[in-house]
Amino acid sequence: MQTTVTFKKIDPSNSLKSYVDKKLKKFDKMLDNPAEASVVLSVEKIRHIAEITLTCGKLKIHAKEESESMYSSIDALIDKIHGQIKKNKEKVKRHMSGNKQSIKDDAMAFETGAPVDTFEDILVENIDYKPMDVEDAIIELNSQKLNFFVFNNARTEQVNVLYKHNNGRLGLIQPRG
Repeated sequence: MQTTVTFKKIDPSNSLKSYVDKKLKKFDKMLDNPAEASVVLSVEKIRHIAEITLTCGKLKIHAKEESESMYSSIDALIDKIHGQIKKNKEKVKRHMSGNKQSIKDDAMAFETGAPVDTFEDILVENIDYKPMDVEDAIIELNSQKLNFFVFNNARTEQVNVLYKHNNGRLGLIQPRG
């Protein structure tokens, strides 16, 4: 692992640098690709802060720990990074090995016409919509953080959905009839 240790508001110390290198060595076995770690050790009044940015392929982890001792900050930081790497590896393992059987089951259900139940948790949100013109709905949509707005079209008296395209244009969904 390529490691860069930067000292801020603290005198550079070979013992701290070798301690960080020694602690980061154990991640070489856990990480598949060559990794780069940028560690910043700093002191602010009585707080000893250890911060790391670890990059390995597509994986990028950033963590920060502080305590009254630089060595304990480094230890806590290493524990935090270890947990994040482990969590990421489990996520990748689940994704890769994953649901081959469930994919086959879904394909079989599709072929037989049986309902496919792939949504475990569906968030149901009840909304109140009021009658308004499309122009008013555009104003409402632009004032919200969402990419869509549901409203009752005052002219047609039907529920419409106004939405933002990825290209910045607006779209309107209306029922037929």
